[in-house]
Amino acid sequence: MAMNENSLKKVNNASSSPDYTEIVQSASFQKLLKQKRNFILPLSLFFLAFYFTLPILTAYTTVLNKPAFASMTWAWVFAFAQFVMTWTLCILYTKRASKFDELVDTIKKEAAN
Repeated sequence: MAMNENSLKKVNNASSSPDYTEIVQSASFQKLLKQKRNFILPLSLFFLAFYFTLPILTAYTTVLNKPAFASMTWAWVFAFAQFVMTWTLCILYTKRASKFDELVDTIKKEAAN
């Protein structure tokens, strides 16, 4: 008898699973994707450009070899700026992720109805 009850529960759970095709096509989900893309893509491109600028400039030019402050060259300033940039991007993403989470909650509520 317990086996039949478990089978019935599995059937009931299977019929109540969300329709992922409908969720993906919903306006809320499309809004989430657009907002994430509009935020992540420019920041990723900026990060990559900023990151690869240091090795390119140090390998092929001498522009960063000039002193910036006392005996510290611009190469060191640029390298330190990369750490600042990385932390800044992480903080920006963390703050924006809370808005993404709100949209996800909305999508979950819509899917439950």
